[in-house]
Amino acid sequence: MIHPTAMVSPKAELGREVRIGPGAIVEAGTVLGDRCEVRAYAVIAAGTRMGPGNRIGYGAVLGAEPQDLSWDGSPSRVVLGEGNVIREHVTIHRGAKPETETRIGDGNYLMVGCHVGHNCVVGDRTIIVNHVLLAGYVQVGDRAFLGGGSVFHQHVRIGELAMVRGGIRIGMDVPPFLMAVDENEVCGVNRVGLRRAGFSEEVRRRLEDAYRVLYESGRNVSQALEEMERRWPDDGEVRRMIAFIRGSRRGICMPRRRRRRSAPEAEGSVTPS
Repeated sequence: MIHPTAMVSPKAELGREVRIGPGAIVEAGTVLGDRCEVRAYAVIAAGTRMGPGNRIGYGAVLGAEPQDLSWDGSPSRVVLGEGNVIREHVTIHRGAKPETETRIGDGNYLMVGCHVGHNCVVGDRTIIVNHVLLAGYVQVGDRAFLGGGSVFHQHVRIGELAMVRGGIRIGMDVPPFLMAVDENEVCGVNRVGLRRAGFSEEVRRRLEDAYRVLYESGRNVSQALEEMERRWPDDGEVRRMIAFIRGSRRGICMPRRRRRRSAPEAEGSVTPS
């Protein structure tokens, strides 16, 4: 069903049972799969392609021009898989280079006000909470959880099933299965997320052992990776962690530092007794 006030280009390709709400705009050259829903005042800009069953919230904008001064107006794309929920006022920008794309996988939940910059790649079944900001070329692994208001530097990678606390800045890669709790700092394995994802207690303990080798054994990163390879040569999860770290260009987040108390706290003048 298409609302009479919606503006849908005759050059847009719509699947079966597509619903388009009041005031929505669907430009030429877009592709909407079966059972997609575009709610009121959302914009699906040229070059956006989505599979079946996507729900686009009120006022969301998909496929707008990239915020990159090098963009020369060449065609590029936003590509969504199937079954994604894109809530109100989310913005997803298309690729900044000719014929490149920003890609969202399957079954993701992007909450109110998130921004996905040009050429980002988001995997499957992620949860990206309100007002998360992904700069250009960020990669988010499958089933990662990004807390509300967290912001990510260009080219950062977030590993699968990693969890990032809300309201923090991330400028280095977050390895798979770990929790980022402060700026470029991790504090252990995402045990709750792993359990909810169906990973056994044995696997969770093995990943905790790998974390200790990586961060708490006194080895540098290269030495730690060699030790992890020696101890777990056939373990799929550990091997994926190793491969992720070896592929890092920005470096990986380090363990959380123990902070000193501030002077007023140390003197007891601020903290109540």
